[in-house]
Amino acid sequence: MDNSLKGALKKAKRKQLLIVVITSIIVVLILLPILYKTGNYFAAKSSTKLHEQLFLHNEIAAPNIQIDSQVTSNSSMFGGNIVTNRSKNINGYLVQWSTQTSSYDWLRIKIDHNELIPGFYWSDTEFYEYDKQTKNKVATFYHPSIQGYFDVQNELGEISQIENHVAEVAISFDQPYTLQEIQAKIPDNLNIVWLYMTSPIGDESKGPAGIPVYGFNPHDSPKEAYASFIEALEKYDTDGGNETIQEFLKLNKRKQFDKVKILGVMLTGQTQNFKALENQKFIRGASVGATEQIVPYIKPEK
Repeated sequence: MDNSLKGALKKAKRKQLLIVVITSIIVVLILLPILYKTGNYFAAKSSTKLHEQLFLHNEIAAPNIQIDSQVTSNSSMFGGNIVTNRSKNINGYLVQWSTQTSSYDWLRIKIDHNELIPGFYWSDTEFYEYDKQTKNKVATFYHPSIQGYFDVQNELGEISQIENHVAEVAISFDQPYTLQEIQAKIPDNLNIVWLYMTSPIGDESKGPAGIPVYGFNPHDSPKEAYASFIEALEKYDTDGGNETIQEFLKLNKRKQFDKVKILGVMLTGQTQNFKALENQKFIRGASVGATEQIVPYIKPEK
């Protein structure tokens, strides 16, 4: 092969290589924006879904817990985190509650359920549930249909003796009652801030199972709040996989709220005001949650 032919072949190869390189660069420049937009689309879709699930969970399964802020952090085209800052309103006193960090990517959302389940403190003389970050005591509800609890607390006598404090107390009834029946039993100087509607029924004779409780804040309009609660339950369990939620919806979805039975209430108020509930037969259990000392510059709601 003469030199002129070899030179022509080399020149052709260089030209072909140059075309390949230029084509590759053009393809990359075209694909990068498409990949970026596609990644952001799926990440944003997952982020929106996670935000909704977190708000729904707080609406139906977080007794007297409010979301102060919920923001996206460490976000990228591939995913990110959502940080939920939470607190409790104890008769006008805001108490810090655990901060929840959840994550998402293109295909999945991940709620840190470990933070939603309280910690359990056991000793030879004491047992209680607590919030894992703040270490505040968690108020426990007891389902009236479960007879095998290893310990049903009634801490009304202890809490009413504490002076100059506000507190929240989970009151579990001996049987279900309507809201009208409950309001006739609860003193006016205590706030009803959450209605305990349902929870799974299981064996808790050997200790707590960390089961969720479902209910809602009645606000100033219990009927409207109940309608929102039903809607939130349906959105939260769209696939119908939660037996407890589905059974509750089956029994109560079409009932008027004044006919719906309630299993317990979360109350807040000044500690001395709980004394009126001591030794009341309709109370099966009373579990104290977060407490806060009253200060001169913050007036309790009641």
